[in-house]
Amino acid sequence: MVSSPCTPASSRTCSRILGLSLGTAALFAAGANVALLLPNWDVTYLLRGLLGRHAMLGTGLWGGGLMVLTAAILISLMGWRYGCFSKSGLCRSVLTALLSGGLALLGALICFVTSGVALKDGPFCMFDVSSFNQTQAWKYGYPFKDLHSRNYLYDRSLWNSICLEPSAAVVWHVSLFSALLCISLLQLLLVVVHVINSLLGLFCSLCEK
Repeated sequence: MVSSPCTPASSRTCSRILGLSLGTAALFAAGANVALLLPNWDVTYLLRGLLGRHAMLGTGLWGGGLMVLTAAILISLMGWRYGCFSKSGLCRSVLTALLSGGLALLGALICFVTSGVALKDGPFCMFDVSSFNQTQAWKYGYPFKDLHSRNYLYDRSLWNSICLEPSAAVVWHVSLFSALLCISLLQLLLVVVHVINSLLGLFCSLCEK
């Protein structure tokens, strides 16, 4: 007789892979957010408080980072049936799957939305106010936020002409927040796979009984 591929063991194997993948993505998200706090790897801007609110929110650290990492650990423990999960019943497994899935979903979603808004608003940098009015002055702010006539994401001629400090501020901002956007999107997809895998595992467990 051919054995059915639908077994709790196959679901646990999938959980191990998902846990490892989510954990790795969480570490990358945290690393990207740390880099956002150190423009050009210079701690001066952080110490002087000259960072944008999107970077200071740190959603890559506590959202796509810590929250997703915590969920990844729970998923991995379920997959390896380690510690208190070694003899966990069906009810505990379902509750843990819901908790870990919800935690990862919330963290990744917060990081995704924040990254999207950050890319829309543009980098926080020092710029020449005379580019926008007749006053000769320099200040820190979001020069691209009110630039409705041109989209800085598509017009690279603006990248080195408006932001004066930090150097390469636009490249740093766009690269890292794009990375966070992609990482959080990957995390969301992995959460969906985790939910599907948990439901299949539940179905297989019920069928075995």
